[in-house]
Amino acid sequence: MIPRYSRKEMTDIWEPESRFQIWFEIEAHAMDALAELGVVPAEAAKAVWERGGFDIDRIDEIEREVKHDVIAFLTSLQEHVGDEARFVHQGMTSSDVLDTCLNVQLVRAADILIADIEKLLVVIRRRAEEHKYTPTIGRSHGIHAEPTTFGLKLAQAYAEFDRNLARMKLARAEVATCAISGAVGTFANIDPRVEEHVARKMGLTPEPVSTQVIPRDRHAMYFATMGVIASSVERLAVEIRHLQRTEVLEAEEYFSPGQKGSSAMPHKRNPILTENLTGLARLVRGYAVPAMENVALWHERDISHSSVERMIGPDATVTLDFALVRLTGVMDKLLIYPERMRRNMDRMGGLIHSQRVLLALTQAGVSREDSYRLVQRNAMKVWESDGAESLLELLKADPDVTSALSAEEIESRFDLDYHMKHVDTTFDRVFG
Repeated sequence: MIPRYSRKEMTDIWEPESRFQIWFEIEAHAMDALAELGVVPAEAAKAVWERGGFDIDRIDEIEREVKHDVIAFLTSLQEHVGDEARFVHQGMTSSDVLDTCLNVQLVRAADILIADIEKLLVVIRRRAEEHKYTPTIGRSHGIHAEPTTFGLKLAQAYAEFDRNLARMKLARAEVATCAISGAVGTFANIDPRVEEHVARKMGLTPEPVSTQVIPRDRHAMYFATMGVIASSVERLAVEIRHLQRTEVLEAEEYFSPGQKGSSAMPHKRNPILTENLTGLARLVRGYAVPAMENVALWHERDISHSSVERMIGPDATVTLDFALVRLTGVMDKLLIYPERMRRNMDRMGGLIHSQRVLLALTQAGVSREDSYRLVQRNAMKVWESDGAESLLELLKADPDVTSALSAEEIESRFDLDYHMKHVDTTFDRVFG
C-alpha cells in the first residue's frame, strides 16, 4: 500500500490493529458458543472478553521465535487473560481464524467500494443530464463517424458503472462466508453451531462445506470483479485523455490555480489524473490472475495462497478505492467545451451525414452498390480537401445523385437534430 494512492478509510481495514481485533472477536465469539454448549466454562468465556487483549510488538516478538502468527497471537492473548485462556481456540485450526478474518476484511472493503461507485454514479448522472443534448461527434476507429451527444457518452458510462455496482454487491455476497470447522473441515472437534454463532456475530454466513480453508473460487470472483471495475475506470479515463488532446480538446481535466503541467514547458495542461487512473487500473487487473491461481490448493489445504492474499487483499482494494474516488473528482470538475465539439463536428464538410444520403438514394430506387459508390466518390473529394469542399454542395452538383433526389431531399439529410431524436428514449432506459 503506497500512501500516495491510499485513503485511510480503506487502509485502516488492513492495519495489524484491525486484523488482530478481528482475530480476537472470532476467538471470543467462539468461546461464547462453546460455553453455551457446555464445552468450556462460562467464566472462561467471560474472562476473555473482560481481560482479553493483545500487544502487536509482543506478537511480533513471539512470532520471530515460533514462526507462526496465530500461535503468537494466542500466546499474547493468554498473557492478558491468564489461566482461562487455555480454553481459547478449542477445536479450531489457524485457517478458521485467518479465513474468517480475511472475509470480514473483504466485506468491509466491499462496502467502501460499493459506496464509492454509488457516489461516482451520482456525479456521472448529473454531468450526463447537464449535456443530454450537447451535440458531439461519435468516432469509430478514432475517425469521425456520426453525431451523438456528450450526454449519451456519459449515459453509457453510467450504465456500465451501474452494472459494476451490481457486480460488486454480488462479489461481496460471494465472499461473506465464515469457516469454524477445525482441521480439514470435518467439525470433528468443534460443533457446527459454533460456526453459526461466529458467522452471525461477524456479519457472515456459514460456509456450506469447507476443507480446511474457505474455497478460493469465492475470492477469485471478488478480485476478478474488481478487475472488471478497474477496466471500466480505465475506459472512461482513456476517453477523457483522447478528448483532451490538443487537436481535439472537447473536454479536459480541471486545471487548478497554481498548478503546473511541465517542468520544461510552461504552457502544458496534461491529463495526469486520467493517465494515473490508466496505470492504477492495470495494477488492479493484475491482482485477478494470482487470485484465480489460488483456487487450486493441495488436497484439504496448503498455504500457497497465503502470501498472495496478504499482498493482493490490501493492494487491490486500496488501489481500486483510490481510483474510484479520483475518477469521481475528475468527472465532477471535468471541463467540457460544447463549442469546440461543434467546430470539430463541422470541420469535415458534412461527411458525417453520408449514411443518411446513402439511405435516401436506396429508398429512391437506386441499388445499394450504386448508392454507396455515388456518395463515396463525393465524400472522398471532401476527405482529400481536408474539409474545404462541402459534401452537400458536391452532391447537389452531381447529376447522378440529383437524378434520384431533389436538392431539398438532399438538404433534408443534413439535419443534425435527426441524430438526437432518440436521446430521451436512451436516457429513460438508463436512468428510469
